[in-house]
This record gives sequence, structure tokens and C-alpha cells, in this order.
Amino acid sequence: MKKLFLVLALVAALSSAAFAAAETAVEQENYPQLAAQAALRSQKLREAAPEMMDAFKGLAAATLRKDGPLSMKTKELIALMLGLQSHCQMCINSHVQGAIKAGVTREELVDALGVAVLMGGGPSSAYAAIVLEAYDQFSAKMNAK
Repeated sequence: MKKLFLVLALVAALSSAAFAAAETAVEQENYPQLAAQAALRSQKLREAAPEMMDAFKGLAAATLRKDGPLSMKTKELIALMLGLQSHCQMCINSHVQGAIKAGVTREELVDALGVAVLMGGGPSSAYAAIVLEAYDQFSAKMNAK
């Protein structure tokens, strides 16, 4: 019984240490830097496949560049939540910036994140925390300008 207790205590300690390490790693992510790296990779893809990327850029312009029946804020929140659900870091970085530019407040973002977590469960809650941290970092950077 004593061995079982020691094993359980060790597992609990290791789990706590792993969670703390993962939490620290998330806090240390630099989302503006990740976005800059993604832009460089995207440029390489644009050079390799210009027709495809021009078509994609045209689709983005037709859907995300102006208000229509849906506001830009709504469109960016939808795109951001789909990026979250897809676990796409580059999508998150791009659409967090778009959401901020469209005027999405932190409170509106948190409300949308609640819906994403409802629909996606545990994995979405992990990515919701990433989205919120990215929002805070990009907001601070944009407000510093």
C-alpha cells in the first residue's frame, strides 16, 4: 500500500511539473514573432505557386475585406474560431490581428471563445487560451504604435 501511495504521489508531482512547464512555455510564446515567421513562409509559397496564392488572396479579399450582411468584426470572429477549432496557429495569428483591426474587444473575443469551447471541449479550451494570449500580445503591440 505504501508503494502505491508513493507511485501515486510521484505521478501527481510529475503531472504538476509537466503542467507548470507547459504553462510557462505558452506564456513565453511570442505571437507577433510567430506571425512574422509565418509571413516569410507564406511569401515562399507565393513565389512557388503564384496563381494559387493570387486566387486565395482574391477569395480572402471578397470575403474578409469589407462589411457585407455580416460586419468585419463578425467575419473575423468566425474566421478566428474556425482557426481555433482547426488548431491552426498561423490562422489564429492572422485572424487575431484582423479581429483587433476590425474593432473586436477583449470581452467580445472572450464571449466567442466560450462558444468555441462549448462546441469543441477540452482541445478548444487549450487553444482558446492561446487565442487570448495572442490577442493580448498583438493588442499591446498595436497599441504601442
